[in-house]
Amino acid sequence: MGFTIKQVAEKLDLTAYTLRYYEKEGLLPFVERDSNGNRIFNDHDIEWIMLICCLRATGMSVGEIKQYVELCMEGDKTIESRRQIILQHKYAIEQKIAQMNDCLDKVNKKLGCYDAFVRGQGMDCCNPKFRGKR
Repeated sequence: MGFTIKQVAEKLDLTAYTLRYYEKEGLLPFVERDSNGNRIFNDHDIEWIMLICCLRATGMSVGEIKQYVELCMEGDKTIESRRQIILQHKYAIEQKIAQMNDCLDKVNKKLGCYDAFVRGQGMDCCNPKFRGKR
């Protein structure tokens, strides 16, 4: 079953412009067209677009995704190269997660300080004028 660009955009919460951009940039070289030149997406195309969105959301550049797509188009001989690209991206995501967890810890600590202050059990831990005074 085929899907129009409008249907795919709605289904994936993207714009048709984004899908056309991805195709123009070479990220969707396999999308077929009907006799009128309209894009026809299939389930595999949608899965692929979801992967692209995931890679973009986790910081992979369009250029890096394009390189990955080009390797995919070359077939099985590039499996190890593709695996390495995804593995390196996984490591980058893990680093970002660790950094975000550190930030979350700091925010939670600050929030705990404010919660204690509101309960009357602590000091204003942000205002340098108070430095322990109430």
